[in-house]
Amino acid sequence: MLKNKIDLKKYLFITIITSLFLTSIFLIINIHEYHTYTKNFNGKIISIITYLKEKYPNVQDNEIMEILNSKNKNPMIFSKYSIDINKESLVAQNEKSHYQFLIKEIIFFILTIIIITTIFLIYEHKKNIKLKEITKYIEEINKKNYTLKIDEISEDELSILNNEIYKTTIMLKENAENSLKDKKDLKKSLEDISHQLKTPLTSILIILDNLIDNPDMDNNTKEDFIRDIKREVMNINFLVQTILKISKFESNTIEFIKEKNNVLDIINESLKNVSSLCDLKNIKIEVIKSKNNYLTCDFKWQVEALTNIIKNCIDYSKENSKIIISHEQNKIYTTIKIKDFGKGISKEDLPHIFERFYKGKNYQPDSVGIGLALAKAIIEEDNGNISVNSNTDGTEFTIKYFKL
Repeated sequence: MLKNKIDLKKYLFITIITSLFLTSIFLIINIHEYHTYTKNFNGKIISIITYLKEKYPNVQDNEIMEILNSKNKNPMIFSKYSIDINKESLVAQNEKSHYQFLIKEIIFFILTIIIITTIFLIYEHKKNIKLKEITKYIEEINKKNYTLKIDEISEDELSILNNEIYKTTIMLKENAENSLKDKKDLKKSLEDISHQLKTPLTSILIILDNLIDNPDMDNNTKEDFIRDIKREVMNINFLVQTILKISKFESNTIEFIKEKNNVLDIINESLKNVSSLCDLKNIKIEVIKSKNNYLTCDFKWQVEALTNIIKNCIDYSKENSKIIISHEQNKIYTTIKIKDFGKGISKEDLPHIFERFYKGKNYQPDSVGIGLALAKAIIEEDNGNISVNSNTDGTEFTIKYFKL
């Protein structure tokens, strides 16, 4: 149980027990006072009756009881003795007892006030100590020290403040960690981008130097150089566009338009984007027919994701081979599988293929290692995940879009 909750219960218990104890004492004093007054009155009445019976032996007991139970009052009898029965007791001993009990009650109430005040001051002192600890803790947070002892979170009247401080601490800690991570990621991304741009830019500069230094170069060679420059520029353009897309995902600046789409429509649109690549390597893509399956997603971006995955399969497929695409659906998720019959991915490379700018042992010269990273980001944005299995007979990508 939390420490402050125990303290609060302890003080409440002490306060209740003390109140019950003091109330019991007060009741005992009142009962004792009543018995004392009764005893004094009864003693005097007994003395009067004894005196009457001795002086008037003919007086019957029932007559005496009638006198005692009579409601007739004649206060004028005592006025000649200057006794006011409304303010003074006819029994002098009761007057003495009254003052004794009055003193006891005053002492009792003073003690009661002292005890309750002491309990309150002790509790306030403990609370002030806790407030000082919270204040000190806030000062530590301002110094970016986010260490928090969770067992000190209480359920007393300071619990709301403690809980809010805890939430704020976690948020600040996460922000600080994310900020540091973002800086590291930005540094790594800039290094990766710089490295990726360096190769095609260097190649372009070398080709341009050759063109400048050889003005009499034959037209066929010039055309080859120009085509090489165009290819490198297109690679740079693809790299920059893809990096911008990933940056948008990471900064949450893309608004997905989620609509119900036919999975086959997404596959067919993706195949249009890679048809020329298939023709170059004479690769046939076979889509296994299935009943109409539907997916709630952003059509354009999912086409982008599938295009990148299929393109990767084409790049690593053998010429004159094929790629098989299948899809199915159940109550939990929709699955798309893309299988090629290429040389496969090594076990060392397999865990890293979705990392940005990663290139395995058998990477293609034109590959920049960013297409699969973008595909993964897109798929996860639409409540999906992607996995891969590979061996020497080929590679199979499995995409599962989960229903919410």
